Amino acid sequence: MLSAESLAKIDREVAKYPADQKRSAVMGALRIAQVEKRWLSAELIEYVANYLQIPPVAAYEVATFYNMYDLKPVGKYKLTVCTNLPCALSGGVDAGEYLQKKLGIGYGETTADGKFTLIEGECMGACGDAPVMLLNNHSMCSFMSREAIDKKLSELE
Repeated sequence: MLSAESLAKIDREVAKYPADQKRSAVMGALRIAQVEKRWLSAELIEYVANYLQIPPVAAYEVATFYNMYDLKPVGKYKLTVCTNLPCALSGGVDAGEYLQKKLGIGYGETTADGKFTLIEGECMGACGDAPVMLLNNHSMCSFMSREAIDKKLSELE
């Protein structure tokens, strides 16, 4: 279900912990699986759990608790805009509204071509860089003015 490269990465995560503590690698393993498959299906979560030799419910608990895990298909580019108070006061709401208008979708939706998914996010710990946007759960984009948004979207086209 996962490539040999992803399984090797998971093995490196597992090696960071004592042999009887494979459950400790579940967050990293789910992240690796999601990077390869772009989202975590129920079958993929169970596969990761079985690979780690932990009960599937242990992996489901993690996957359903943290919002960085996508439990349904998302676009090639997942854009998460922070709209918590500090970002909201510094343009986060405007950035989100601009993206909705520009992409023609609302929060929690994906463009018809499958390229972009827009998510309203919680605090990302970068209030001083507001408004901020997280790209595919891994790349923080700071000071996302309309011009910065246009530039970032053109880089992703």
